[in-house]
Amino acid sequence: MFDIIRERLRQGHRTFSYPELVPELPERFLGRPRIAPGPCPPGCADCLALCPVKALELTPQGPALDMGRCVFCGDCARACPRKTIVFTRDHCIASRSREGLIITPADPGPQPGEAIPLFRRSLRLRQVSAAGCNACEADCNVLATPVFDLVRYGLDFVAAPRHADGIAVTGPVSENMRQAALDSFEAVPDPRLVIAVGACAISGGIFQDSGECHNGVSMLPVDLYIPGCPPHPWSILDGFLTLMGRSRAARRKIKSLWSCR
Repeated sequence: MFDIIRERLRQGHRTFSYPELVPELPERFLGRPRIAPGPCPPGCADCLALCPVKALELTPQGPALDMGRCVFCGDCARACPRKTIVFTRDHCIASRSREGLIITPADPGPQPGEAIPLFRRSLRLRQVSAAGCNACEADCNVLATPVFDLVRYGLDFVAAPRHADGIAVTGPVSENMRQAALDSFEAVPDPRLVIAVGACAISGGIFQDSGECHNGVSMLPVDLYIPGCPPHPWSILDGFLTLMGRSRAARRKIKSLWSCR
């Protein structure tokens, strides 16, 4: 017991002041993609051939990347001779709409989306693992550690859907888990939320169009999409705060409004 106390005193304060401060992510972290304007050279389609999940589409304006399908492997960026596609270190990638996950050359950057005032101060979620590989589940669990400390925001995971404001679904939703996901959603009292965490929950990920999966939570009304394979814990936390109007993107918008006055 004394050894534990001594070690905690040695480590000191570990909780990060988010979203006031920007977390320093490693250089190899692949965050929000950025696509340079301009069409691709004729016959250049190496990125399409390399993408394992068909997340890319070539348009007259340039490539379009669907973060809802993307597994953030970075092969497309490494293969592009013009460096048209670049993965930044921006972890703010959540979106209130499915269309908001489509990155184009004209992408305006992270948009906070509309918050839900009812959950501005408190949000309780039941996590539903619908045939996930445990990567997204692990990154959700780590939010309870001292560094992230999601409880300080009024956020928490609960043990039963009847005690929750919504469900956070991970995994591609296999046939064996489809009814369980539906039952968990029905058990949440109104008004209720659905959050799709990870590429599998959004589009099926690497399992999309499999006969054993349902391409994510398409059978439920999704209120928030958090892409990634898996999404970083900071991305998940920022996504949750989006619903509360307290995300980093929301703070940037507020600062820009005040600077215009």
